[in-house]
Amino acid sequence: MYRTVILLLATALLFGCTTPDRYLRLEGFAQGGTYHVLCSRVRGMEEQQLLAEIDKRLLAIDVTLSGYNKGSLLSRLNAGEDLPLNELFIECFKRSKEIWAESDGAFDPSAAPLFDLWGFGFSNKGTVTQAAIDSIRTFVGMDRLSLEARADGTHLVRADSRMKLNFNAIAQGYSCDVVARFLDSLGCENYLVDIGREIICKGKNAAGKRWRIGLDRPEDGNMEEGRHLQAILEVTDCGIVTSGNYRKFYVEDGQKYAHTIDPTTGRPVSHNLLSATVVAKDAATADAYATWMMVAGLDRAREILAGRPELEALLVYDQDGQMRTFQTKNIQTE
Repeated sequence: MYRTVILLLATALLFGCTTPDRYLRLEGFAQGGTYHVLCSRVRGMEEQQLLAEIDKRLLAIDVTLSGYNKGSLLSRLNAGEDLPLNELFIECFKRSKEIWAESDGAFDPSAAPLFDLWGFGFSNKGTVTQAAIDSIRTFVGMDRLSLEARADGTHLVRADSRMKLNFNAIAQGYSCDVVARFLDSLGCENYLVDIGREIICKGKNAAGKRWRIGLDRPEDGNMEEGRHLQAILEVTDCGIVTSGNYRKFYVEDGQKYAHTIDPTTGRPVSHNLLSATVVAKDAATADAYATWMMVAGLDRAREILAGRPELEALLVYDQDGQMRTFQTKNIQTE
């Protein structure tokens, strides 16, 4: 359902060993991939019942925010229908608009037509010309979208009928948060939720320590998750997401086109930042900020972090052909 990300939940680190009876390991399929939940047992709820409740919530997100599910609320809105919105859509939309404003448009779900044009959206690649880019940019911007209360519920209002949305850069992190909130409501004190390699965690792992997350080395050709690690992070009580361009790209006429599109130019980014791993209070924020940093590039990403001490990050970049890293002082790696 959502964009390819670079964060690897190192299975050998988290799930490869035998977990004590007080911990559950839940797995399933969602959003075009797999999910994993490792959590301490919940009093009064059997394993299969807990799994069914998680599946129900992930299905609700899929039929709301998936652009690949042609019957979803998002797909129907993008097709031009005027429908009342549900709480999942409203919450994701509002958080997206907040981060759009914070990022001066670098993070922009309304750039969906640009993603489509370059072949990284929900439709086949279009014919890319500067005229096509300029035309689309005239109706891109979250300030052109608003919510309106009506008798039958809240509706999305567009300044231009051609406007579409793509929540790929936040929805999978948001999905982690939805599952985490459900586990919190049950009184679960220790868990890790991994949906498509985007993560939120709380408390301790089965060994009584902080959760350990492996990050893939962001180099072209490293397609096998977990084989070549850049670092292992030790984290708890946070969301953690990595964005990068070394797996989702194409080469045309000898030029590499990455899936990260800068909405302010309408073109794929071209800079030396290879991946951005962000640790935040929730996975939706980590997801969106990782995308923002990949749009902005290394220098601007460092400025963003300097102005937001609540965030931690590990940035991997190229310097004269050598892979270098920058990390905030409180991030724990090995």
